Amino acid sequence: MDYTFLLELALILIFTKVFGILMKKLGLPQVVGAIIAGLLLGGAIWSPLTGGKFVPVSTSDALTVIAEIGVVMIMFSAGLETDLKELKSTGPVAMLIAMFGVLVPLGLGFLIAMPFFGTSDIHGVLACVFVGVIITATSVSITVETLKELGKLKGKVGTAILSAAIIDDVIGIIILTVVMGLKNPSSGGAGAAAIDTIVKTVLFFVVAIGAGLMLNRLFKWLVKKYPHRRRVPIMGLAVCFIYAYVAEHFFGIADITGAYLAGIILSNLKETGYIEHKVDVGSYMIFSPVFFASIGIKTTFEGMTPQVLLFALLFVLAGIGGKIIGCGGAAKICKFSVKDSLKIGVGMIARGEVALIVAQKGMDSGVIPPVYLSAVIVLVIVSSLIAPILLKVLFKSDRQLPLTA
Repeated sequence: MDYTFLLELALILIFTKVFGILMKKLGLPQVVGAIIAGLLLGGAIWSPLTGGKFVPVSTSDALTVIAEIGVVMIMFSAGLETDLKELKSTGPVAMLIAMFGVLVPLGLGFLIAMPFFGTSDIHGVLACVFVGVIITATSVSITVETLKELGKLKGKVGTAILSAAIIDDVIGIIILTVVMGLKNPSSGGAGAAAIDTIVKTVLFFVVAIGAGLMLNRLFKWLVKKYPHRRRVPIMGLAVCFIYAYVAEHFFGIADITGAYLAGIILSNLKETGYIEHKVDVGSYMIFSPVFFASIGIKTTFEGMTPQVLLFALLFVLAGIGGKIIGCGGAAKICKFSVKDSLKIGVGMIARGEVALIVAQKGMDSGVIPPVYLSAVIVLVIVSSLIAPILLKVLFKSDRQLPLTA
């Protein structure tokens, strides 16, 4: 067994903490520091300098698994902090925000891809659609961590962002399945693929909520019988991992959706705060830093020709502008204030593992060339950096308003 990952893990923890503290002193969210730490440790900088002979931290199976656990725990914690009453009240609103947050980036992605892939044949059309599909995916974990730092995860805006992001991913999965069905008609065609995905999604929520009602009663009994005992958060974390596994393995839904739903199921217990505290300790110590650092570590700028660079620039603008215009515009239609609408739009711009996974699926199937993955990585890095910074600026201005009145 190669124990190099232990040294890499130590470097990640040291660098993410140091840069997290530095960002805090600069008035920025600590997650920005973790992403920068990943960039400084990964191959994006070191490979060109050393010809690939030396990279402090490389992607590995061990770090990938730890990072995946990190994002699952982050979303479980977000679910625990979700106010069910707020969630119910923002349900229809979140649906509208999510729909606009998919349609607008999808349309913009198609438009910017047309000069590069063309629309003269079905392959070109599919490539253009797929570019749009990539930028529909929202990585809410970065926003969640930022809102937690700011103490703004609960409330109408935070809940709207979380709810919309979950629905956003479900819609994105359905569109992805349709595109893949058109690419591979032998799989039953786009229509059959879309119906299959919708049925699986509905079944997952029916099964998850049905089981959740029973689990909620079981945990109420556990909390009453064993108040403030560690067995309760341990069992809660087990439920989180089971939901994440079932969502991904049996229903084809993102594991983070299952984890978030597990958190919601346990969000109304007397000991919810205790469960959240214990989960956060484990997450904060190792799993979350590895996840956020992995975004930077995975970054590579190989194959960045002028054409790919131009595409990357347009891709980033479409990805960021599409979410702000789509989600923010829908929020304004739903009678949020201009500033709250902007917060929701900004809160939805971060991209992460979901966008990378979707892009990888398209490249593996030959829909778009692998060289364009660098454009996706640029979007992930840029959006992951500016989303927490802009959110902090927007929420900070709220606190300053009474002082100027």
